[in-house]
Amino acid sequence: MSLAAEQSTAMPDNGKYEGIEVRININTATSEELAAMLIGVGQTKAEHIVAFREVHGAFKSADDLQLVKGIGAATVDKNRQRIEL
Repeated sequence: MSLAAEQSTAMPDNGKYEGIEVRININTATSEELAAMLIGVGQTKAEHIVAFREVHGAFKSADDLQLVKGIGAATVDKNRQRIEL
């Protein structure tokens, strides 16, 4: 699985994985994993991330997510600490 979780109090409670720092590899995660783990990303946006990745190749930075339809700077900023490459 492309997820890693460890106990942390540094991550605010966002309704997903309270009290756990979650990291997700946006280059290998499935749309289901992306939708479950990223704040503000539902199934449709997650599918857009995977489709973009399949056409354009791996993301080189978290900011590259803004190239995906429906993903803006605010969504990237909310998830920056969760994203790994």
